[in-house]
Amino acid sequence: MPKLIKHPTAIEVPGGKEILEFVGLVNSADSNISVAKMVAPANWSEPFQTPEFDEVTLVLRGKVQVEYENQITIVQCGEAIVTKAGERVRYSTLDEETEYVAICMPAFSSQLVNREE
Repeated sequence: MPKLIKHPTAIEVPGGKEILEFVGLVNSADSNISVAKMVAPANWSEPFQTPEFDEVTLVLRGKVQVEYENQITIVQCGEAIVTKAGERVRYSTLDEETEYVAICMPAFSSQLVNREE
């Protein structure tokens, strides 16, 4: 039976990024997939991580910079990037506020993200 998600749950994180989880461990108790809308301020970044989940990042507004294996890919508005479990990556924004959707399989969890200190 289809399940309507009437509203997301806001997840607080440091650094000024807003996370609104529609599907996942927090909002729908789903461990197989998570879908969240992010709004990150200009010049935001997070530490490198080696997640135990695949992630699709779909940029709705602005640009997301993805660093991996000594390379950088700039994901433009209307584009998406797929990272696989076990890849060491770092996400950041450039000089503008950025809105994007993150889809993680299995669902995002702080125990599976493996952020570096």
